Amino acid sequence: MGVDGAGRRPAGHAVKVLVTGASGLLGGEVARLLVRQGHDVTTFQRRPAGVDGARDLTGSIADDDAVHQAVAGAEGVIHLAAKVSFTGRAADFDAVNVEGTRRLLRAAREAGARDLVFVSSPSVANSGTAIAGLGAEPADPARAHGDYSRTKAEAELLALAADVPEFRVAAVRPHIVWGPGDTQLVERVLERAGGGRLPLLDAGAALIDTTYVDNAASAIVAALGRMEHIHGRALVVTNGEPRPVGELLAGICAAGGMPAPSWRVPGRLARTAGSLVEKIWIWAGREEEPPMTRFLAEQLSTAHWFDQRETRELLNWTPAVSLDEGLARLAEHYGSPSTARVSRGL
Repeated sequence: MGVDGAGRRPAGHAVKVLVTGASGLLGGEVARLLVRQGHDVTTFQRRPAGVDGARDLTGSIADDDAVHQAVAGAEGVIHLAAKVSFTGRAADFDAVNVEGTRRLLRAAREAGARDLVFVSSPSVANSGTAIAGLGAEPADPARAHGDYSRTKAEAELLALAADVPEFRVAAVRPHIVWGPGDTQLVERVLERAGGGRLPLLDAGAALIDTTYVDNAASAIVAALGRMEHIHGRALVVTNGEPRPVGELLAGICAAGGMPAPSWRVPGRLARTAGSLVEKIWIWAGREEEPPMTRFLAEQLSTAHWFDQRETRELLNWTPAVSLDEGLARLAEHYGSPSTARVSRGL
């Protein structure tokens, strides 16, 4: 059931696939790609996903009955549902990311599913230091920064430990996924830029990889068709086009019609301030995302780019949308007159 970078489906039979977390940007695109390829798709998440051509089930990954109903009859499962946030109660991350994954793994195997792709994050193996040209290092909950990364690391280890010949499991770690409609990165960047609250840490010089949403989705779908080659393993997925973080932020701002960030803050100062802000937010019980966290400061001030050669070979996949084309699409989405500048990566 593999696909090429353009999402084209080779000859083969349709598969019944469950996609969890399809109300999100990436999960929705994964489900739509599977539908376009002719597969029998069910989506499962807390609110309606609205994916045309898919059977939509709403429910919680914390509900045993709902999870068993969702996996019934599935041959393949793609698990994206997760609590994604820079802050929050540790128990909430554990309940969704760890126990929810444990529950889904058990239910999927009992239901007779053949394959499961766990959608993870490179942060499961990142202790906050620079990453330059590495592959998928082992997940390490003890060294991961923040409850999101820690619980995703624990969940990935659970998932890969469940891999057996009759129930194949692999982990795919797309890195910083963005695109039109993205509320996790793009909307936050534009909101902060519009309010003059978007700094450049260490002059925005850190080299980072990101992943355009169409590419992340096609890689995840490709993984489900390449389980014979990748089960029991984790793979990092990116566009494979490292850019200075300042250049990327400027491109997003141009696409959204906002001024590029210009004021600078030392990365070390931002990391210290982020740690303090996190503690204040937790103490105050605030639900909204804080303006800075240690994890966010690390992401904006340290290099993190990855060697994609093994990933592309094992998945028989290449990204179809370049970063410049992705930025041009983003500009079109926002109706920005800056499309020409964005398409040159400026």
